[in-house]
Amino acid sequence: MADVLYRRKRRRTTDSMMESALSYAELGWPVVRGAAPGQDRSCNCDRVGCPDPAAHPTTAAWGVEASTDSATIRRWWTADPNANVVLPTGRVFDVLDVPREAGVMALARMGRRGVPAGPVAALDSRHLFFVATRSPMDEDEWWSCHLDCVPEAVEEMPGLRWHCRDSFVLGAPSVLTSGGRVTWIRTPRDSEGSVVLPDPIAVLDILADASEEFSGA
Repeated sequence: MADVLYRRKRRRTTDSMMESALSYAELGWPVVRGAAPGQDRSCNCDRVGCPDPAAHPTTAAWGVEASTDSATIRRWWTADPNANVVLPTGRVFDVLDVPREAGVMALARMGRRGVPAGPVAALDSRHLFFVATRSPMDEDEWWSCHLDCVPEAVEEMPGLRWHCRDSFVLGAPSVLTSGGRVTWIRTPRDSEGSVVLPDPIAVLDILADASEEFSGA
């Protein structure tokens, strides 16, 4: 009986991750396999004391490997059914990443002002706002997009991170070390089945204000 339950659980995980990865590919969003929580430690990667457990790609070549090819995606998740789903940014979309409380505040303000929020995901204490990607020239106006940057130290926008070129985020339904999952608050497709990525500056203005107010609360 235990073996049957294990196989069913494995199949549900495989279907969930694989089918989600395939659905992202259908949107034209490249995906790549990510590390997952380990049984004996927080991450199943080879690094002892992983600094970003279960929240990074499985290989250093993720930027080259990321794909929308369904056969490739099926092969990846068949071989590694528990792999999380990683979405590279700066290709189709960028992601503005804020504390959960600031994200809730910003969503309410966007609703009152009629500003489209676009796709929004949640993971533990953060909210991810998916927006139209910016050009390299635009990026220079803000900060480096590498994950080792600490934009939280930028006084004007405390707690706000911007993922663009050479960066990535976890996609739903990736499993977190807390035991929770990445979930969609607002799915990529709207009520008409279209994918609309809002202008990043309009969203950034509201997120920056909300992040600043939250940090000062």
